[in-house]
Amino acid sequence: MNDLIPLAQAHCIARRGTEHRLSEARVRELMPQIPGWEVVEDGHAIVRTFRFGNYYETMAFVNALAFMAHREDHHPDLGVHYDRCVVRYSTHDVGGLSENDFICAAKAQALVA
Repeated sequence: MNDLIPLAQAHCIARRGTEHRLSEARVRELMPQIPGWEVVEDGHAIVRTFRFGNYYETMAFVNALAFMAHREDHHPDLGVHYDRCVVRYSTHDVGGLSENDFICAAKAQALVA
């Protein structure tokens, strides 16, 4: 990924193998670009809870997120509730976090901006 392109404007590239897993230092560099997200599971995932006023707004976000995930071919784990959606990204094929997780996290944020 080119650091000159904002994460929300970048696109995912298929990544397989541990050589694509981000280092702890790289994760720390990227985290300021996705405020509100946190690193969990000993650095293997990022998560954020998006809050909404009602179920309709929550589902509108979920549907928009599903469309974006399909387009990028990178899919989050979701916890969908009445007034919130918990979004978790991790790249199973690299055994932790990849640049795709940060790209999609930024795109998820842009949906509510």
